[in-house]
Amino acid sequence: MGRSPPTHVFIFFLLILLFSEAISVSAEHKQHKHSGFSQSECPGACQYRCSKTAYKKPCLFFCQECCFKCKCVPPGTYAHKESCPCYNNWKTKRGGPKCP
Repeated sequence: MGRSPPTHVFIFFLLILLFSEAISVSAEHKQHKHSGFSQSECPGACQYRCSKTAYKKPCLFFCQECCFKCKCVPPGTYAHKESCPCYNNWKTKRGGPKCP
């Protein structure tokens, strides 16, 4: 009858696999998600983006319009528009920024 491999070797490899998976998952959660939004995610992202402005209603309106079109919202409550080129480059008729 053949000899089966020791159980502790199997457990060791299982632990290595679980540990490597935990590291990759935790690294993904630490990154800020600012692109690839679905339409259902836009309101929440814009709620945070507009959380510190005195002009909440227009900010939310234009942020959501931009998010629906560009599928991204820059991180933070202000600036960082370079992380979302479509959001950054969409201009009004007068040439000002369309997206907050």
